[in-house]
Amino acid sequence: MKLLQIATNDIQAALSFISVIAFVWLLIEFKGMKEAMKDKLNLNDEGLKLKLQAYERLTVFADRTSLKNVVARTIIGSESLVATHAIMVNQIREEFDYNVSQQIYVAPEIWEAVVKLKDQNIYIINQLYAGLPPEASGTDLCKRILEYNVMQTAELSNVVMDAIQFEAKKLL
Repeated sequence: MKLLQIATNDIQAALSFISVIAFVWLLIEFKGMKEAMKDKLNLNDEGLKLKLQAYERLTVFADRTSLKNVVARTIIGSESLVATHAIMVNQIREEFDYNVSQQIYVAPEIWEAVVKLKDQNIYIINQLYAGLPPEASGTDLCKRILEYNVMQTAELSNVVMDAIQFEAKKLL
């Protein structure tokens, strides 16, 4: 009877030991799978930092290329209508060119929204410019843009910034 009791105790101890070993092995296996998934999805710390920095830079782009900010940064003085128009369009293009490399870090939908923001703001400036008489001044173009901006219920730059913020929060 004692021999049977010792054998049962040994079996229970062996099963407990095997269970602990299996549990530890599963933990190690899951940790390895988690690291592999992070690497596969590029969610390691450095990749995450780069993605967040890209979203930050594109937020700055969306803000700087909003129509009211383009007008605010345009030097108004003796600038002619043609010169003011060229300055505004070049500001938007230079901002875009500066940030073009960020597309590799952000979701394709966000990059598409950024491109559309650039294109739409240039289009609006071009249309308002074309609607002015040749003798108009750069100040007249700035006034026209600000009037247009006030009449719009939602400026595209705000929509793009909201989308960027949404995507960035998904990373966190």
